[in-house]
Amino acid sequence: MNKKSPLEFSDIAKCISGLFCVALEASIDYPGNNEGDIQTVSPHNRITISKGTQLVLNPEIQAWQYHIKRHDWLVTPEGNPRGYIQPHSLRELWFHTGTRCNLGCWFCLEGAGPQVERLESLTFEDVRPLIDEAMALGVEQFCFTGGEPFVNHDIIAILEYALKNRPCLVLTNGTRPLRERMEEVRRLAGLSNKLRFRVSLDHPDRERHDEGRGHGSFALALESLIELRRAGFELSIARHITPDENAAEVNKQYRSIFRQTGLPLDTNIIPFPQLHRPFDRIETPHITENCMTTYKDETTRREFMCAYSKMVVKREGKVKVYACTLVDDDPDYDLGTTLHESMKFRIMLKHHRCYACFAAGACCSEN
Repeated sequence: MNKKSPLEFSDIAKCISGLFCVALEASIDYPGNNEGDIQTVSPHNRITISKGTQLVLNPEIQAWQYHIKRHDWLVTPEGNPRGYIQPHSLRELWFHTGTRCNLGCWFCLEGAGPQVERLESLTFEDVRPLIDEAMALGVEQFCFTGGEPFVNHDIIAILEYALKNRPCLVLTNGTRPLRERMEEVRRLAGLSNKLRFRVSLDHPDRERHDEGRGHGSFALALESLIELRRAGFELSIARHITPDENAAEVNKQYRSIFRQTGLPLDTNIIPFPQLHRPFDRIETPHITENCMTTYKDETTRREFMCAYSKMVVKREGKVKVYACTLVDDDPDYDLGTTLHESMKFRIMLKHHRCYACFAAGACCSEN
């Protein structure tokens, strides 16, 4: 055997340190392209790589796993270890109620519409065991998104059960499906945990909002906000970020609407960048381990949604747990069928929407 030569954490050593810290008792064949053996120390383990030999990681070191061991999952196209998030808790559990929606907005990040079944509608029987499992994991809040949640037949029963356990947040366009079920919704105000609504009001300008969502959508959303407030629900709005906007001025325009309609002036405004439609091929910078340590620290890494939340979707009749609310168009982020299983896996920041979280702090959460 040739003499071992220590390498710095760079070049191939930098790549392979990510590749080999993969799973409990994981073993990988490394074909080798150097003369002799390589020895390096990764942030998690000491690895000795011998040309053409099999390596077995120390199982006492690894408490986490990769659910995918493919090269492009672990390493960027430039050959750098890909940035990642290590989940630390399950504070929030999101449920995708399905991609059916009464609207067909061109910008919808879910590609939702009246006949869209990319993600199927969750039933009460789908949701109940996951709510129970989340309670055992210490979940603090349940959240619901779509599509339009109030198109889902079982949404009221789902919310009733969830609210018996934890506070809930529902994202809605505030138009006809919600208004048609408003009497059922009002009854949810009396349950033991709070129900909050985030209503989409894309722009403070009525015409501009209606260009994307259809004529009359702004008025319906505003009417829903007023009615929900009267029923005693807490509210927020979701708005679009536009290029070169003056955020303070835009928010001032929203506050003017709140004042005119009697909504609280401190109603939370959640701004979102353009996240593009499902399966769009968007070129963004690749996030590396170095990015995550140079531009982020332990505190800010823990604030990424994939560090403390998961999303439940239904596809081809099967309920699956995904890494977060923004990556359900990429099967690489399918973490299995149970929450316990999903919490074991490190989340690599490969999706183009991961860059929105990294660069702009995009977050669906509302704490």
